[in-house]
Formats: sequence, C-alpha cells, structure tokens
Amino acid sequence: MILRIWHGYTTPGNADAYEALLKQEIFEGIEGKALPGFRGIDLLRRALGDEVEFVTIMRFEAIENVKAFTGEDYETAYVPEAARKVLKRFDARSQHYELRESRAY
Repeated sequence: MILRIWHGYTTPGNADAYEALLKQEIFEGIEGKALPGFRGIDLLRRALGDEVEFVTIMRFEAIENVKAFTGEDYETAYVPEAARKVLKRFDARSQHYELRESRAY
C-alpha cells in the first residue's frame, strides 16, 4: 500500500469553504475517476495561528496506480484551479510512503 501525503494552507476565513470544496467537489471528482488501485482518501485539519493546515492522505495499492492518477512525474501535487483560489500556500509536490504496518483497535 502506498500513502500519498500532501499539505495545503488557507486563511481561517477560507478554511470552511476549502473543506467544503474538498469534500463536495474534489474528492468526489477523484472518486468518480474510478482509478485502478485507489483505496481511499483521508482529510485532516488543524488551526495554526493565522493559517489552517489541511493534510490529505490518499491510499493506492501500488506506485503504478499513483502514476495512473498523476502521470509519470507522480510527485507533482494535484491542486485544481478552484482549490488554488482559496489556498494561501500548498506543497508543490506530494510525498509517498510505503505502508509497512497498520494496526487498528
């Protein structure tokens, strides 16, 4: 399992709008692509003084599945234009990690 991790930051005034955009448009758009090997996406949020940080964690079966989503330069961040309009700043590149173990209780 490959975890694709990305960070984006908004102003507190744009945070709720950005979260709604992620949930209602961007995530649904990704899910609608029916990507092979895509196993889900998580959204994390925290306040950081004058910014609000968002972290997305996408799960893929293999790095080849990530490449099917983003192209051969698979570390390039996927940030649609609508998101760029409300983000203050964001990672230009995503990080990818191999999940070695997961325990849930």
